[in-house]
Amino acid sequence: MNAHPWGRWMQGLRLRRMRRRLADPAYAFLLDAPPPGEWVALDCETTGLDVRRDEIISIGAVRIVGERILTSQRLELLVRPSRGVPGDSVRIHRLRERDLAQGLSIEEALARLLRFIGSRPLVGYYLEFDVAMIERAMQPWLGIGLPNERIEVSALYYDHRFQQMPPWQQQAPDIDLRFATLMADLGLPQRDAHDALNDAVMAALAFIKLRRLRGAK
Repeated sequence: MNAHPWGRWMQGLRLRRMRRRLADPAYAFLLDAPPPGEWVALDCETTGLDVRRDEIISIGAVRIVGERILTSQRLELLVRPSRGVPGDSVRIHRLRERDLAQGLSIEEALARLLRFIGSRPLVGYYLEFDVAMIERAMQPWLGIGLPNERIEVSALYYDHRFQQMPPWQQQAPDIDLRFATLMADLGLPQRDAHDALNDAVMAALAFIKLRRLRGAK
């Protein structure tokens, strides 16, 4: 969160507005102060990349406390889509319609996800897309989007690589932000990609490593 007084005031105003719009007071915990030194790494697999029409079909999330990834505190959900799963999508994440037939409804999946996340900041790789997909589904019944702080792993990595460059390279930086490149450059183990929980765990590993490289406590 922004430590500047103006930033704190704006954040307080934003939270007050969201509290007024919240359709279900049972989810008021989303607007609480986050527990210090805790985050949740998050990833979603979807039927495609169109935020307006594609659907979430799996969600993976894992809690981070300090420099520890609590794999015992993880969330792995399959979500039943309202329409068929395109073949191109199946080839990427290997989830067929039969695999998802007994999945949760999107409403039940998001209810579980929100309780798992609480007010903790979110960590992810190209997290903006995942958050947009979640918010499209949650706003009609909850009245608000996700209030949580978002931390983009690719942005942290970009800053890290940029700072390592000599001044003449910083004028036109060419930084490969592909997930596999990022993980390899940081010397981190890679799991099978396009699995929501695996991707969440890898984002958590990268987040912890990049914070350590920045000297964050």
